[in-house]
Amino acid sequence: MKPLSKGLLLAALQLAIVAALGGKMALDRAVRPRVWLKASPVDPDLPIRGRYVRLQVDLPGDLAAAPRGSREILAYFIPEHVPDPSRRAPGEELWVEVTVPRRGPLRPIRLAVKKDGSFTALPL
Repeated sequence: MKPLSKGLLLAALQLAIVAALGGKMALDRAVRPRVWLKASPVDPDLPIRGRYVRLQVDLPGDLAAAPRGSREILAYFIPEHVPDPSRRAPGEELWVEVTVPRRGPLRPIRLAVKKDGSFTALPL
């Protein structure tokens, strides 16, 4: 087999793996439950991971199954030009919408601010 053929085969294999993972995530988001959870920011301790907000969420009883526990730490990655969404004014609460997979950690979808009982999704 020629080196070009080997390279193209390897590229096709890697593309198939990434597409399968993306398809699984999209399917989970479409069929698995999505919930809003109140989040509190935690200082990130891994600066080499990129720009992100580290959030701690308290899980309600029905989500806090044995493998998960009652609290979970999530990393929500943000673009460079966006101000830190975890810095909120008094009276505002940060909330995160997550997908709840069958197994594994929660998957954050988007952030919102709750003020005076109404949610406003952050344009990230």
